Amino acid sequence: GAGHFVAGDARRGRLLLLIDVVILVTIAFLFRDKVAVLTAWIRPASLAWMMIGNLIFLGYRVWAADDAYRSAKGNQPGNVKPTTAALLGGATVLAVILVTPHIVFGYYDVVQYDLIQTVFGSNTTVAAASDTTTTTNAAPPSTDATGATVTTEPSPSTSTTVVATGSAPWNGTDRLNILLIGGDFGEGRTGIRTDTMITVSIDPSTGETAMFSVPRNWTQAPLPDGMGVWDCDCYPELINELWVAGERYPDAFPGPGTPSENAVKGVISEFLGIPIDYYAMVNLDGFVDIVDALGGVEIYVPSAVIDEKYPNEDGTSYERIDIQPGWQKFDGHLALAYSRSRNQDSDYFRMSRQRCVIEAMMEQADPISLLANFGSLADVIKETMITDIPIDTLPALVELLPKVDLANVVSVRFIPPEYHLKFRDDGKPGRVANIDLVHERVQLVINDPQRAVTELGLEKLDDVCGTPEGA
Repeated sequence: GAGHFVAGDARRGRLLLLIDVVILVTIAFLFRDKVAVLTAWIRPASLAWMMIGNLIFLGYRVWAADDAYRSAKGNQPGNVKPTTAALLGGATVLAVILVTPHIVFGYYDVVQYDLIQTVFGSNTTVAAASDTTTTTNAAPPSTDATGATVTTEPSPSTSTTVVATGSAPWNGTDRLNILLIGGDFGEGRTGIRTDTMITVSIDPSTGETAMFSVPRNWTQAPLPDGMGVWDCDCYPELINELWVAGERYPDAFPGPGTPSENAVKGVISEFLGIPIDYYAMVNLDGFVDIVDALGGVEIYVPSAVIDEKYPNEDGTSYERIDIQPGWQKFDGHLALAYSRSRNQDSDYFRMSRQRCVIEAMMEQADPISLLANFGSLADVIKETMITDIPIDTLPALVELLPKVDLANVVSVRFIPPEYHLKFRDDGKPGRVANIDLVHERVQLVINDPQRAVTELGLEKLDDVCGTPEGA
């Protein structure tokens, strides 16, 4: 409409200005808050409609510009004739101004649509008569496989989640439990080691959240009914080898997902005594690129982390890591080293560092860096993330996230010696966890988090990862 005012056609200018106002008010209403924007941004149908709207709006703007030009041309004195160069220059500038925003928006829209469909598109939620899932247990293999299994990075699989007809994904449930896994399946490594296993448990009604960290080196973890081929009714080896166990013994881990998914979710569920609704696994090598795409992460380091022989991401070389106390700005490589290194202390200290890195990334995600690196970030996520979260569950999950207060997340690490029950009784090295005590503590944290903090001497995540006074 501005062009029409300049051309002297005020009546048409006011009409187009009114149309502009209606369009802007409609957009402001549809995307009135951050949740509405994020919800639209993760719905494939919304992305498709936004692309259609983008093209229609582009056509409208091109028509308005052409109409303004014709109005101006009709109102020019007969002896005023712009040169060819002026016409070409003006047309070029106008075309760039008109088209560029729509090309940029279209690029982000297409990349996001491809990302959502690639990572979540094969996961579906199927309506059922009740919220109970029934699986048929396959017969276990008759012989044990031996030897190492060399695996490649897994590709996204088709998973099905069964919920009650007409219900929201977690309506009627006390908790939403999502297992976050750091999978170490880089070059030069045998199998997929789930070295990081953190279950995030959220109360959908209040947003109260707990994080339960399970160390990688517990053995003889309990198995759900119908799983396993071992006489102990447990998974006898290190718990971080479960993904490989699912590949070796596929019939031993029946369920709605792949055998490896069923193995990890089933055992962690039995270990904690709570159902695992969904999981998300990220390749730790891809973690490097994700942190870099976010513009790095700033973390307060309470004590030095020195590792004389830290294994690089390629799995074939080593380097010396020297991270001093105080505020540090990490790129992806150093953030991963800070999270993974354990030579200077233990697995249990690095579990605390991992939780702090996750919190810092969630708090410090820079929208400008995200937009600037969105294409490369999407490629990394598509290549390194595996999940069974259904695509139609994403909007409800986004609406739940604002309820979560990161500063008040209660965090528990189930580590020795407190949760140690005994050593393995088959002569092999390894610790066995006190599962009854684990279940008792999980229920205490879930049902009365304030009491759990007091009685167990727990620290909330903000206290664990916060900055000491004077730092």
